[in-house]
Amino acid sequence: MDENRIKRNKKVAEKIIAGLKSRQMEGFFAESKEEALKLALDIIPEGSSVSWGGTMSAKEIGLTQAIQEGNYHYIDRNGAPSKEEKRAREIEAYGCDYYIASSNAITEDGILVNLDGHANRVSCIAYGPEHVVMIIGMNKVVSDLDAALERTRHEAAPINAQRFDIKTPCNLTGACADCKSPDSICCQLLITRMEHHPGRMKVILVNDDLGF
Repeated sequence: MDENRIKRNKKVAEKIIAGLKSRQMEGFFAESKEEALKLALDIIPEGSSVSWGGTMSAKEIGLTQAIQEGNYHYIDRNGAPSKEEKRAREIEAYGCDYYIASSNAITEDGILVNLDGHANRVSCIAYGPEHVVMIIGMNKVVSDLDAALERTRHEAAPINAQRFDIKTPCNLTGACADCKSPDSICCQLLITRMEHHPGRMKVILVNDDLGF
């Protein structure tokens, strides 16, 4: 990454971390994926129960693999043998010690925006797990809430629809059609502007492009 962009990202991260603190959330800045992984594992004690929804960012820094291979109680919804067991594990995740996620967008003053289809991810971010650890690349930083909503609906959602190859207009066109498709992944919108429980939400900003 260009030296000037690195310097700029550090300064923006400082502003975001201050904004998160004012919203009762903790913010951290990692210079690299490797540093982000170490920081996340320092935050999550061995022996903890851990789960996540769909988070490419955590996968890209190696965190999901480290949890699966480490000394943790991993609640694996994707490995469930049946639809009923998958739901049971999703419900179990609400009581986990640490829930790992990312964010579709984050504003420069610390507001998080997430859009979900199944809603297990946004509901766990909002309430349930004792702690939430967010892994967010600096590519997801935007100026304000309007820009965060724009990025979420018109960039993150179409890319994810194409990734899962679901039957929505944005899969075909790459652009949001504000659809009501049965396969829509834009069912539940969560705007996290404050955390009621101080320190529950921990946001690791990574000086890299992660996720969508």
